[in-house]
Amino acid sequence: MSDVPLSRAITAELVGTFALVFFGPGAAVVQAQMGALGQVGVALVFGLSVATVIAAFAPISGAHINPTATFALVLAGKFPHSRAMPYILAQFVGAVFAGFVLLALFGRAGNLGATVPAGSVTQAFMLELILTFFLLLVALRSGLPWIVGGVVALEALMGGPLTGASMNPARSIGPALSSGVWTAHWLYWVAPLVGAALAVLVNRVISPRSARELEPRPQDAREFHSGEA
Repeated sequence: MSDVPLSRAITAELVGTFALVFFGPGAAVVQAQMGALGQVGVALVFGLSVATVIAAFAPISGAHINPTATFALVLAGKFPHSRAMPYILAQFVGAVFAGFVLLALFGRAGNLGATVPAGSVTQAFMLELILTFFLLLVALRSGLPWIVGGVVALEALMGGPLTGASMNPARSIGPALSSGVWTAHWLYWVAPLVGAALAVLVNRVISPRSARELEPRPQDAREFHSGEA
């Protein structure tokens, strides 16, 4: 996405992350107030939000909408270092803005979807690490909206009741700032970053890029270039 002007790309990241935090934690707030969605409904909203944002904004910014995704892509050599910090700042701004819009609409109902461990901190840390690992491993190998959104929904179904299934420091900090709930907040930064690094490592192991692989045969040229676009 380096051919897209940075101003357009970071605007897409800001709006996309706003959408994720508004609709995802927003669904948790609606569930807390009305009991109308259930855990399955909340998980589906998260997954559909991610799939929709990727479909809309991937051609512009890649639709990272997650600092750990940007971090993983930089580690994998698939994203320029110079754009990483502007992307991450835009993601945080979008998330915080969404958190305060939710506060204005709902008060502090349901802690505005803030992520807090339901069990021990150790359990929550390991769950967030593993959830982020699989999310980013799938994203590195297939960026299709319905696949990534499906993984988010799957992991929210399993991990949501235990940790909030954040996998995303921006998703956690928006509701934390607006609600004032900071319980074990550090783990929602550290665990996803470790999970992201492990995803990059495992992806390299299972898909090594040797010199031979970097020289496509003529008949494979179209597929190679479309895969690298």
